[in-house]
Amino acid sequence: MFSRHLNLVVPKQTSVVNFQATMSPPSTAVVYDQHGPPDTVTRVTKIPPMEMNENEVCVKMLAAPINPADINRIEGVYPILPSTPSIGGWEGVGEVHSVGSAVMALSPGDLVIHAAYLSGTWQTYVVEDQSLWYKIDKNTPIEYAATISVNPLSALRMLEDFVALKSDRPESDKIKEKLIKLGANKVFTESELEVKGVKNLLGDIPKPSLGLNCIGGNAANMVVKFLKQGGTMVTYGGMSKKPITISTPYFIFKDISLKGFLLQEKNLDEAQYRCSIDHLLAVVRAGILQYEMDMVPFKDFHIALEKAMGKQGSQRKQILKF
Repeated sequence: MFSRHLNLVVPKQTSVVNFQATMSPPSTAVVYDQHGPPDTVTRVTKIPPMEMNENEVCVKMLAAPINPADINRIEGVYPILPSTPSIGGWEGVGEVHSVGSAVMALSPGDLVIHAAYLSGTWQTYVVEDQSLWYKIDKNTPIEYAATISVNPLSALRMLEDFVALKSDRPESDKIKEKLIKLGANKVFTESELEVKGVKNLLGDIPKPSLGLNCIGGNAANMVVKFLKQGGTMVTYGGMSKKPITISTPYFIFKDISLKGFLLQEKNLDEAQYRCSIDHLLAVVRAGILQYEMDMVPFKDFHIALEKAMGKQGSQRKQILKF
């Protein structure tokens, strides 16, 4: 069985002394035994029942996303890697199935999300200490609950923790309708930015004080070009796998700052984490926070994986539905 730290170990055997111990149901999980191409090293396997201790909670998973970082961890190129063999997935939502005798804050039927700092959500049942589950409002759509604790939480913390931002006036530009509906003032492709007079593209919108970079390479240079004097670019990803090379004048004459962000390293305390999650889920339920997703049955995991890897032309987040 996969332990509390989600590495493969031999299941504990019950004895005459502990025959009344709470056992989890058998589980089905996506496992990888070594790092490599996700579509070849992952396999779906059965996991035997697990004996639960008094502080543990067994959760029947309802949904879990396939994030870019999940793919990078399986590939072995992410800086922080779980040991192998391991179960994939780093966030998700589920319903409490059973609890240990010392668990008082959670009950069967509660809707909970999994802490964003532990792997192992790509399975039908997950057993973890009660401290690693957070109860949320049952009115929350499960696809948003499953995806709230990594990307939206990272976005919120980057927007609030680096620069004191002020709201710009709303725009009616329809050039990139989907992103505009999500709250953007202006939207440009990288090729549109590789022109002379790029600064004029902003029109009368003030230069931004904060730029967010998840691509690296030339795309990062495009972000820096737009920043105001003393602006900050925060890098939270490097999907191009290319280095960031910023011209010296941006540092000397514009006093640009470059910073990095990794959610795990933020070390949010429990109160900060819960406050941020509650805020994000509240704006989800209010219909303010929206993004595109596909719900895919767990049995079709490899189809969802191919889409998440961009092999079928899909750019929508893939959510496994258990």
